[in-house]
Amino acid sequence: MFKQLFDPTTWTYTYLIADEKSKEAAFIDPVNTHLDIYLNLLKEHGLKLIYSFETHVHADHITASGLLRQHTGAKTCVSRFSGAQLVDVAIQDGDIFMLGEEKIKAIATAGHTPGCTSFLWKDRLFSGDSLLLGSCGRTDFQGGDAGSLYDAITQRLFTLPGDTLIYPGHDYQQRWVSNIQQERTTNVRLAGKTREQFIEIMNNLNLPRPRLIDEAVPANRYCGLDENERTQAIKNRGSDSDVFYMMQAGGTTGHDLVYVAKQNITEINSEMARNLLKEGDITLVDTREESEFTAGHIDNAILIPRGTLEFKLSTIPEMVDKSKSVLIYCRTGGRSALAAQTLQILGYTNVLSLAGGFEGWNK
Repeated sequence: MFKQLFDPTTWTYTYLIADEKSKEAAFIDPVNTHLDIYLNLLKEHGLKLIYSFETHVHADHITASGLLRQHTGAKTCVSRFSGAQLVDVAIQDGDIFMLGEEKIKAIATAGHTPGCTSFLWKDRLFSGDSLLLGSCGRTDFQGGDAGSLYDAITQRLFTLPGDTLIYPGHDYQQRWVSNIQQERTTNVRLAGKTREQFIEIMNNLNLPRPRLIDEAVPANRYCGLDENERTQAIKNRGSDSDVFYMMQAGGTTGHDLVYVAKQNITEINSEMARNLLKEGDITLVDTREESEFTAGHIDNAILIPRGTLEFKLSTIPEMVDKSKSVLIYCRTGGRSALAAQTLQILGYTNVLSLAGGFEGWNK
């Protein structure tokens, strides 16, 4: 069973896939304003929602994944490189997801964002914002990289059989489907273009900022949940807000993103942090939520919640000089580790994370 749904407000396509024997189902890129439509579809066809897949952390709409989990118990699934929190399954390249006898394969297609994933089901490719119809996703924000996108499309997607159908994450010209051969031969940004030519094209698009980016990205880092809903989700899981709830395809849980980040950053203890702050010439950043900051914070800290980090940096004078020392903290050290890694990717050369976070500082 397959349905292609459309949200005209954000030009977003959502896909429903189901195994008619087992009645197990999955959504790809659900939109929060269509929650009732999704629930009615499931009820109408007697389906049990198993997965809610995200092709990436979206900047143009807010996902319904978190709400679908609350209503149906479905697992939220996002790339392990997306930076999303409160996730059930951290998708890795090549992961296979089963709906009864139906097989869905994850294909890493980084470039539009580092955490972009396409999904292959039978002869149908769900390409998200990586490969669009006659075009491709932009690469000028959220850690985008034109070279990586070119490699992902030409080496991963264009090597699929030519008659593989392409169902994109969006289309702004009321087109619904294409195929690999069509895009290989006519896509205006990719067909016949070298990697260098593609990068040049992408670097000179000069597109306006997505209208909902400041609202959508922070929300989508938490599966579309608002602050009250996040708090409830955390309570339901019986853990703290720095845990990234990850589950590999094999079923084990862990703190994969935080663990990986801590291998690539520098952590310091509270004593060393106090000494550096006394010496001055270091910017102190609190990456927690506003409610946590209001309840108590380290003196002179600048509040930049983890979910808005990339988008507020340009508005903060203390963060303009990327060579200046930056000390980041959160509650216990998880979010700050990820934030430190993000800053390093963005070109900051002297970033430190406070081990143990605000709790360790207080102790």
